[in-house]
Amino acid sequence: MACTVSLFRSLVGPSTGSYHAPSSRRIRAAQLPAASSVWNRASGLRSNSMSQPAAAFVADGDSISSQNDRPPENTDVLVQYVVLRRDLIDTWPLGSVVTQGCHASVSAIWSNKDDPHTVDYCSPENIDSMHKVTLEVKGEPQILNLSEKLKSGGIIHKVWIEQPENIPTCLATKPYPRSVVSSYFKKLKLCK
Repeated sequence: MACTVSLFRSLVGPSTGSYHAPSSRRIRAAQLPAASSVWNRASGLRSNSMSQPAAAFVADGDSISSQNDRPPENTDVLVQYVVLRRDLIDTWPLGSVVTQGCHASVSAIWSNKDDPHTVDYCSPENIDSMHKVTLEVKGEPQILNLSEKLKSGGIIHKVWIEQPENIPTCLATKPYPRSVVSSYFKKLKLCK
């Protein structure tokens, strides 16, 4: 508990928050920064990551940037689409299906690492705010049909083929502006 108290005091300071005896365990949460609106003061970027504690961004003790300091919203964000097979989601362990999506996503990005959209998507300024859309299709025929549709439209993507079984498990595009690729995926369901 002493460690928690010292962490709390380092975050909010002795004059901004109140701490009561451990038996009451009351902390004024309004004084703590919200994780989704904390800015990385060194780079001026907002962190949306739940894996990075808020304390890492306010270590210098300064106040958090205001809403007016945010960069302008990009109306046509770069996005990577990942499409999984519903039949595999229903029959394989969840971790195995997620791994297939990860393989396809990394392969699509690495294979196009010099593409300007990929460079921008993975740049230090954008790495903590990537946009991915994970969708699903019924099975193997649908993922192969989608791949053909994307090929005919000139949309670069990777169909991940699991080996040694030689099973097409999922598909991922390289990063594109949403307006360029969204029409290819509008009939697909979000993966749930």
